[in-house]
Amino acid sequence: MARYIFITGGVVSSLGKGLMAASLAALLQARGYKVRIRKFDPYLNVDPGTMSPYQHGEVYVTDDGAETDLDLGHYERFTGVAAHQSDNVTSGRIYHQVITRERRGDYLGATVQVIPHVTDAIKAFARADTIDEDGNDLDFVLCEIGGTVGDIESLPFIEAIRQLKNELGRGQSISIHVTLVPYIAAAGELKTKPTQHSVREIAALGVAPDVLVCRCEHPLPPSERSKIASFCNVPAAAVIPALDARSIYAVPLQYHAEGLDEEVLRAFGIEPGAAPDLSRWSDIVDRLTNPEGEVTVGVVGKYVGLQDAYKSLNEALVHGGIANRVKVNVRWIDAELFEGDDQAEIAAHLEPCHAILVPGAFGERGAEGKIASVRFARERQVPYFGICFGMQMACIEGARDLAGIAGASSTEFGPTEEPVVGLITEWMGRDGLEKREEQGDMGGTMRLGAYAAKLTGNSVVASIYGTTDISERHRHRYEVNTHYKAALEAGGLVFSGMSPDGTLPEIVERPDHPWFVGVQFHPELKSKPFDPHPLFASFIEAAVKQSRLV
Repeated sequence: MARYIFITGGVVSSLGKGLMAASLAALLQARGYKVRIRKFDPYLNVDPGTMSPYQHGEVYVTDDGAETDLDLGHYERFTGVAAHQSDNVTSGRIYHQVITRERRGDYLGATVQVIPHVTDAIKAFARADTIDEDGNDLDFVLCEIGGTVGDIESLPFIEAIRQLKNELGRGQSISIHVTLVPYIAAAGELKTKPTQHSVREIAALGVAPDVLVCRCEHPLPPSERSKIASFCNVPAAAVIPALDARSIYAVPLQYHAEGLDEEVLRAFGIEPGAAPDLSRWSDIVDRLTNPEGEVTVGVVGKYVGLQDAYKSLNEALVHGGIANRVKVNVRWIDAELFEGDDQAEIAAHLEPCHAILVPGAFGERGAEGKIASVRFARERQVPYFGICFGMQMACIEGARDLAGIAGASSTEFGPTEEPVVGLITEWMGRDGLEKREEQGDMGGTMRLGAYAAKLTGNSVVASIYGTTDISERHRHRYEVNTHYKAALEAGGLVFSGMSPDGTLPEIVERPDHPWFVGVQFHPELKSKPFDPHPLFASFIEAAVKQSRLV
């Protein structure tokens, strides 16, 4: 039977609960335990799929097509355990499920209430899918509650875990509370009172923490740890300081040094035993700390004002640097800067870059600037990587500048006589033919999740992957129109990856270019620090070669 670790946050948001959960799971894995992490989000959206990246950061997509919170990306990157649809739930999804059941008559005329109906649905979610990929029982399930204790939206989740702790029985669950210990510069002191109040508030809701993780900017002296322990009813050793780290991949080592994994096991009555094998994390940190060079990658996007909008992308670039033992400096460039015809402006921003990447996006804003970036990379022979929208812009640029189709565009931008990119209304999904209405709902109606692709045997991408059969995660509504395939290939843009039935373009490349690849999927979603995605490793390798030419 799986043991449960419930993770809550107090005082303020953005304390790093997700990274803490991912780091703890990695530490438990290193001790030989089987783990899974899931996220409870209190907001009323059914999922984050229709939310602006400026509101919520990136949408992380799982193999089975779930649009989830970006924290699930941390979970996968730190543990290598593929996330499922069952690993992220929102208040909106819970209420939608409860109301659907009520409309169907499943509650047999009962008055539907938060307790027990909503809390029962939350508990059922928490207890579902507790076996690993091999069919074995998990040792630990980590459940992170989004938001901050005291938020109205999170109260049903706190109540649900209170009930679940009682139902699981003694020794089967613990609670970890992440709080802030602020430093008051004028007084020159760390203040523990916010943590005391936060613990008191969650304890009043029936969930007394077993371990406290205290985010602080300065080291937490033993006297302050003892003070927190005394007021919050935990052992002093269970008050874990969490200082800022040089890299998120140093966080597992840092938490282990502070004794987090040992205290968690002791809270379950488990003797920690031998130290975990953290050699792979030590190697990652060494590669990050002692690079043998550095490269600059220009990312031309439309959400560059909030880097969380490209969280997985940024981490995949870091992983490419780890694979090549170089530091990757990301230059975030607003695509709208290139909307005019000022070539000097484009050159001023892109010439310092050893490689150029155009990421995924939705909508027309910034599209012409991205097309200008593709043109610059192609003409100047700078390594280019187009992801999803970036592949589509590469095809439009190729159609306009090399295939003689001056009016080439995407139907996403409005009516066009040359729809090089168009809305896909039906495709073969995992469960057969899937269809979409042009004016249908926005949420959950994209081509989502893992789909197979077939690569051309003598292509650049086949040599990068080392195989001709791949599976990658998708999230898009528009596809490159295969009616333009011959014209684009006549202009030198080769379609080197297609869906297995040959109907949907997956990858384009330019064999006559140092490194020019566009992909319809999102390879960044499957990259990990200890297993960098081959496309990102190859892209950064090309950037290293480019850096020696300039």
